Amino acid sequence: MSDWTTKDSEKLYGIKEWGMGHFSVSKSGTILVHPMRDERAIDLLEVIKEAKSMGLKPPMTIRIQDLLHARVERLNKAFQSAIKEESYKGKYRGVFPIKTNQLREVVEEILDEGKRFNYGIEAGSKGELMIALAMHDNDESLIVCNGYKDDEYINLALDAARLGKKVFIVVEQPAEVDDIIRLANKAGVMPNVGIRVKLGISGEGMWASSVGENAKFGLFSTEIIAALAKFKRTRMKDCVKLVHFHVGSQVPNIATIKKAVTEATRYYCEMRRMGFDLQYIDCGGGLGIDYDGSRSNYDSSTNYSLEEYARSIVYGVKCVCDACEQPHPNIVTESGRAVVAPHSILVLEIFDKIEKKPDKKNLKVKKNAPQILKDLAHIIEEKQSYASNLERFLDASALKKEAHALFTHGILKLEDRAQAENLFWAICTDIKKDISDKAVIPEDLENLHEVMAAQYIGNFSVFQSLLDHWALKQLFPVVPLQRLDEKPDIDTTIVDITCDSDGKINKFIDIEDEKDTVALHSIGKNETYYVGVFMVGAYQDIMGDQHNLFG
Repeated sequence: MSDWTTKDSEKLYGIKEWGMGHFSVSKSGTILVHPMRDERAIDLLEVIKEAKSMGLKPPMTIRIQDLLHARVERLNKAFQSAIKEESYKGKYRGVFPIKTNQLREVVEEILDEGKRFNYGIEAGSKGELMIALAMHDNDESLIVCNGYKDDEYINLALDAARLGKKVFIVVEQPAEVDDIIRLANKAGVMPNVGIRVKLGISGEGMWASSVGENAKFGLFSTEIIAALAKFKRTRMKDCVKLVHFHVGSQVPNIATIKKAVTEATRYYCEMRRMGFDLQYIDCGGGLGIDYDGSRSNYDSSTNYSLEEYARSIVYGVKCVCDACEQPHPNIVTESGRAVVAPHSILVLEIFDKIEKKPDKKNLKVKKNAPQILKDLAHIIEEKQSYASNLERFLDASALKKEAHALFTHGILKLEDRAQAENLFWAICTDIKKDISDKAVIPEDLENLHEVMAAQYIGNFSVFQSLLDHWALKQLFPVVPLQRLDEKPDIDTTIVDITCDSDGKINKFIDIEDEKDTVALHSIGKNETYYVGVFMVGAYQDIMGDQHNLFG
């Protein structure tokens, strides 16, 4: 009888490290969700059973709406606490970037919880601005307009300003300055304008190209001077109220954020020195999620908490402003991933497997068999004559390669080629078992577990449900949703049912390093086995949908 416990499963899959207090394992070995990070919990297996009773079946996405409330509250309270600690004079006015997850029920929940914090919306296109205007009902919260802007987009923002909305049209390209001035004068509206600065620092993480001199959006210093001169010349000097910067999505290193805040606040102070009454600094996105629980500056992690992020921004802005003797601006952040990623779980049902399992009935080699088969059989039968597992593996690998060449040249029959492969897998299986508990493994054997890993087939599409894993090798926590009171006994990768060979999950989280396999359970003949992919609420939810948010 195994002495494996649910605590062992929590440790194996790093649930406490990446779960942020929202996930745990029940005594019966199922996954529990704690939306408010307290003892109240939802059993995911019970949710799946209820969904199936309604005629639904995997793949399915389970969204925990109360978790959205908790994330919005934690973000806003983190900034409120930092502002109080630092005796900061400005306010926090966060906005949710719709592009992160534009599902109606998601945006509604976020805005509902955000009302008491005057939490607003960020739009990156005309289509997103239409969504924002349809759902925005708090005139104290902000609507920030980013992205490329044609006349229709700008006019829509001006119409919203005319209705009393706190809309900020952020200049991200030099050409937008003339368009904003022209259309604002035509409409007779004095809009709130922001300037996105192109920072000189280097970014970090998978989206590092969003920052720096080669970034797609933002104005260089010379372009900022020219833009400010145009607004001043056209009597729209008082419209410029905000300075904006962006350091990319999922920034792993807090040092990058601190440097960006310092540089951007210098722009704020200099623009105020030039006579522009700026009142806001928009720190954009970047607040990351610790997907692997390692608390490091690895791409799929963060070496800071949400609270440390808030303190770093508040303290950084305050220090520069105090040194320059300028008033503290209101702080805006566009944190989408950190708000929505944890609330959504992708549920897969494993229905078949592919494995390199040797056929024990086909290990005995006939007397008249080709010599290469006898040599492979010798490695199995005379195991004790070898100095090490490494020697056995290298010899077996060379013989397998030779068997392939002999078959290609017509010397080896198909039956012989098949038996050679079977003998090789038998050798590898035995070696893998021998080294499973070894602290130090020879370099040539390190990938053996990956080579021998089974492939569990799930009824889903990576390209629709986990696009960032395929495109960017983004890591997501993968955990079985049942039997967590049992020790998993098989190393696997997970493949989808598309006809594309790239349709697979073959990189998994680990506290120390990413893994090529995940430990799952052997599945019985008629057993229903579910696997959950966690933290998929940001971008994954919506990239596979059919939508048109570009107008």
